[in-house]
Amino acid sequence: MRVFWFLLLTMAVVVAAVTMAVVGGGVSAVLQDVESERLTDPLPADRPVGRADVEALRLPMAVRGYRMSDVDEALGRLGAELAERDARIAELESALAGAQAATVTGPDLFKRPGEPLTGENGRPPGEDDPR
Repeated sequence: MRVFWFLLLTMAVVVAAVTMAVVGGGVSAVLQDVESERLTDPLPADRPVGRADVEALRLPMAVRGYRMSDVDEALGRLGAELAERDARIAELESALAGAQAATVTGPDLFKRPGEPLTGENGRPPGEDDPR
């Protein structure tokens, strides 16, 4: 019989506590509004993405892992940054190759100052072989 009264008293205390929490919440709501766990694009928009930005990137969790749209958005941004860098690297390599080709076909960089230019036959360019 003691167990019955103990359980009845415990149940009454629990019901009273829940009722006080719900009704006696006052002006503020019982449950506060929770911030959305949506990705707010932590990748910088005003400068290129760096290694530290990628390492600091934390995607919010969803029921079964990560939200596909957040992952797609972050990977799309990183892909665009990499494509832009690849294009810039290709442009610079092309300019470097053009500059190297110009120096190879340009004046002889190994001649001493005041020394005349010589062709393949040892004579100045434009002089024909007298034979």
